[in-house]
Amino acid sequence: MKSRNGKGRSNRRRLWIAAIATVSTALAITAFGIGPAQAVHDTGAFELDGNAVNGPAPGDDWDNVCHQVTKTAVTPLCTTAGDTNGATAVDWVSEPNLNATIFTGGGSKDPQDINQWAWKDGAGGLPDKDNLLHSFAARYSLPPSATCPSGTAATCELLYFGSDRLDNSGDAQQGFWFFQNSIALGSNSVGGGSGFTGVHRPGDLLVISDFSNGGTTSTITVYSWDPTCKKTGGTCGDANLRTLATSNNANCATAAAGDAFCGLVNANTITMPWPFTDKSGTPANGALNGEFYEGGVNLSQLGLSDKCFTSVASETRSSTSTTATLKDFILGQFGQCGSSLTTQSSVTGTTSIGTGSVPVSDSATVKVTGVSTWNGTVQFHLHGPIGSALETSTDIGTPVAVSNSTPTVASATANVTAAGDYCWNAHFHSTTTGVPDADDNGENECFTVSPVTPTLATTAGPDVVLGNPITDTADLGGTSNQPGTPAINPTTAGAPAGGSITFQLFGPSDTGCGPLVFTSSAVPVSGNGTYGPVSFTPTAIGTYHWTASYTPAATDPNNLATSHNSDCSDTNEDVVVTSVPSSMTSAQSFIPNDSATISAPAGGNLAGTVSFAVYENATCSGTTPLYSQNVAVSGTSPQTVGTTNTTKSTTATNVSWLVSYHSTNPAQRDIPATCFEKSTLTIDNDGTITGP
Repeated sequence: MKSRNGKGRSNRRRLWIAAIATVSTALAITAFGIGPAQAVHDTGAFELDGNAVNGPAPGDDWDNVCHQVTKTAVTPLCTTAGDTNGATAVDWVSEPNLNATIFTGGGSKDPQDINQWAWKDGAGGLPDKDNLLHSFAARYSLPPSATCPSGTAATCELLYFGSDRLDNSGDAQQGFWFFQNSIALGSNSVGGGSGFTGVHRPGDLLVISDFSNGGTTSTITVYSWDPTCKKTGGTCGDANLRTLATSNNANCATAAAGDAFCGLVNANTITMPWPFTDKSGTPANGALNGEFYEGGVNLSQLGLSDKCFTSVASETRSSTSTTATLKDFILGQFGQCGSSLTTQSSVTGTTSIGTGSVPVSDSATVKVTGVSTWNGTVQFHLHGPIGSALETSTDIGTPVAVSNSTPTVASATANVTAAGDYCWNAHFHSTTTGVPDADDNGENECFTVSPVTPTLATTAGPDVVLGNPITDTADLGGTSNQPGTPAINPTTAGAPAGGSITFQLFGPSDTGCGPLVFTSSAVPVSGNGTYGPVSFTPTAIGTYHWTASYTPAATDPNNLATSHNSDCSDTNEDVVVTSVPSSMTSAQSFIPNDSATISAPAGGNLAGTVSFAVYENATCSGTTPLYSQNVAVSGTSPQTVGTTNTTKSTTATNVSWLVSYHSTNPAQRDIPATCFEKSTLTIDNDGTITGP
């Protein structure tokens, strides 16, 4: 970079910009080492016409690049032009100081890595024809077309570059380096001067041009940095430099439609669109013939469409030889590949856990700027339920291949088995040199899985009479299985809903629930089903009200608690406990007893036994009397004795007694058994009496 003081270097670093866009046009080229013809000079994207001013041919020109770069500067340049029409990267650097940043040291040659290059200010001895004043570059990405074939690349990548110099007194040998790494001026000491920061990366591009003062002779050779080249031979133009293409007839002004690359210098005095003063002091920003140079190459046909060039350097040299002594240079920041990742979860907002598993997925769209052909992978990751004891974080599937031809990819499906908050994230890993990795921006990536509220229906038993138990059962439905282990893509399935159902009984009450009279023990739950019955025996009549409540397991986030009839308004849960009316039916019965008086005036005191036997007929017949009893008789005559029956009763219409006396006093005779007592009973029971 040509800057003759510190301020110049600062300006150089400031005056560069990268722009992203798309341009539609056509291209064709032909050259050594590459395929079919591509015309780099007549694509319609950019003018290679020997001047820096836009028009009349279609496409941008260097005044558009200058405007785009400098429009935000303190002193904008090229104010009569607009920005480029979709250049994906641009560079425009001015070096008004004539004695700054000149190559020095024996290691400052193209086959050497940049860490061996050296530069210094005020080196002196620089020929005016090798003193660069401005350097510029632009890149375009076009859709493939008949006039812009892209080989095997997805797009047709075009690279344009140029410079102007202080004097035209002599032929010009120039080189243009396009670096993938960021290259800048360093302050470390190298080869008697200062070094550079950054080194080469395989695929860096070098274009070396040789133009006569009149521009009639033009030679261009295109190299790529390739450390496998150890020395000159075959396609190795030198150590570390592989020849991609070369031509001795690469003048854009005379090139046929099949040029692979070309360059040219101004054939006549032209007016530069930015402040320009050559050695001759040509007025009105005039540049004499040969003081302005521009060229272009088709990166796609060179196999470099996937390279992202971050820095650009224009250089003057003693010859077109790869080992030529490097003289002046201008270093600028050209463009920088960027990548971004946007994602979209298949579930946004809130979704229900349902029966216990929710399939979810994610998609990712990768956007890469600065290069059109790129590859990489996307790894999807799911995290959740956030803040829960079940929280886990896991990759979902293996990395998914992504590229410029397939920029949107989908994750494998993940199964979420726990309610809670989840967030996806995705990581893009670039396998293209110069393209950085990227992570999603977090938008559209989080969602909530909500628990279910099971249904709880209860069925009370029938009304009962006081003294009998009343019952209730519950039907639990709509439950979710509990979370699996782990909660995302479980290896062990979740158990059915757990927890318990508790029944309560209120009453008696005709309005509202009334007092709580019973709480059941917790009935264990295992998924949907019928639970109970539970029972309770009330001690008072009236209307009773059953209620039931479900409580999920403490470790179960998938099911919410629920209850039924908590306000006792469901009449299906009422049970009426009643009393029944009393009734009375009389049924008379009699307990028969008998007595006998024994008299024997002579013969002394009475002594003996009276035998009583009662029959439920009028004839004292039958083998077994209803009741019998022997009663002792003693004492002076007469003596009366009787039965003492308290247990035998009868409802018979006829009753007869068989009575006998056995005397133990020899002076008194026995009385044989005689059926001489008969009774007829009339029983009148007046039916059933019912209470109120």
